[in-house]
Amino acid sequence: MRQKDEMERTENARARSNRHILWLTYGIAALFIAMAVYFGWFIQFKSENVIGSSYNARLDLLSDRVTRGSIMSNDKTVLAQTNVASDGSEKRYYPYDYLFVHSVGYSGKNGKTGLESLANFYLLSSHVNLIEKTINEFQGKKNLGDNVITTLDVDLQQTASDAIGKHRGAVIVMEPDTGKILTMVSQPNFNANLVDERWAELISPDNTKAQLVNRATQGLYPPGSTFKMLTVLEYMKENPNTWQDYVYNCNGSYQNGDYTIKCYHGMAHGAQNLIQAFANSCNGAFAEIGMQINSEKFRALANQMLFNSELPYTLPYNQSTFSLDGSSDDWEKLQTAIGQGKTQITPLHNLMIVSAIANGGTLMKPYMIDHVENVGGQTVKKFLPSAYGTLMSANDAQFLTHLMSQVVEIGTGSAMRGASYTVAGKTGSAEFEAGKETHSWFVGFAPADKPKVAICVLAEESGSGGAVAAPIARQVLDRYFAKYGQ
Repeated sequence: MRQKDEMERTENARARSNRHILWLTYGIAALFIAMAVYFGWFIQFKSENVIGSSYNARLDLLSDRVTRGSIMSNDKTVLAQTNVASDGSEKRYYPYDYLFVHSVGYSGKNGKTGLESLANFYLLSSHVNLIEKTINEFQGKKNLGDNVITTLDVDLQQTASDAIGKHRGAVIVMEPDTGKILTMVSQPNFNANLVDERWAELISPDNTKAQLVNRATQGLYPPGSTFKMLTVLEYMKENPNTWQDYVYNCNGSYQNGDYTIKCYHGMAHGAQNLIQAFANSCNGAFAEIGMQINSEKFRALANQMLFNSELPYTLPYNQSTFSLDGSSDDWEKLQTAIGQGKTQITPLHNLMIVSAIANGGTLMKPYMIDHVENVGGQTVKKFLPSAYGTLMSANDAQFLTHLMSQVVEIGTGSAMRGASYTVAGKTGSAEFEAGKETHSWFVGFAPADKPKVAICVLAEESGSGGAVAAPIARQVLDRYFAKYGQ
């Protein structure tokens, strides 16, 4: 009997031990699976950022063995290259000085920005053939780094820079169906070849120009009347069967208690239906609409359009903000509806919204690197268009396209009339400080029925969007269609 009890105790102990081993095995397996999942996610989404970071000390080893490759435009015009002196010393050189400083960026003693930072790893990688590598190693020579071919267009970049002139602001041009950024201009700019020499001046507290700020991606501005695209969309969604019956009699201002909203320069628009109010950018009508729509639903729509959210963009940018909610007072409702108040947006984000409209509601991720080549011209990495997601339905996009076309045909976008191509757009004049001129906006795309290109123009303290920003956009679009056709 004692022997039987002893055997049972032994078997029970063995079973408990086996269970412990089994649970340990399960734990190790789960940990292994979690690590594998994380490693896969890291490789897919984060590895290039970590590897390419200028803070990665291992890149110093690459720079000792590889001469940094060139950055080129979409037609392989050199935008940045490394010049090697007779003594072997290297100097980064930018043939266009100022023109691409906020997109291509710079590389020097004070760090890297723009594509110089984003494509750091590719530029310091070398895919020359094995024989050449062996010979270079034997002779103590550096291998030539790979070249980064961008989506940027030199002609459009120059046209945009010339068009915006001395205005502070930004111009961005993008293909709405691919996300390719063709142009990114920010003014004022600075000479990329003289960053190190003029660094103290650029960062001086006495320097009020803020040239280091890329206004296209980091400048936050009230959207002004360009925001009426969202206001009118929310009104239509809340009133699907009656919005066509909307009428507002504009005498130049809208009164709500102690609050007064004026149309631009007090212009009296007279009787306005919804389409006319949008085309003529009637602040009175949209202030009234702002009091009618549901604030919480309006906020949900703004969030859907990526306000208060991260943007699908890989270089530094600032998030746009929208603060209206159910607790907001009437003044904030009035201001928000016309794109004023606390609402802030970057030109990049405004371009994304209008690009989604042009693309049937789907936003493509903006990008500036088309592919990477070795020094022999062979492609070693290709970047393909990628959809971020749906910002609005195709019907909503069609509705806004119709309204934006009317802006050009009968409204404030008259600068676009008479072109060989059709344009859908929205002007904006954004107040930001009492006593100062408004910021001037234009967002749009062309051709209106089959969009090939979208554009955003922001000119600081320049007045009416129709008078300043729209003509700037017209020059850029004219150049685009002259070059690429319709």
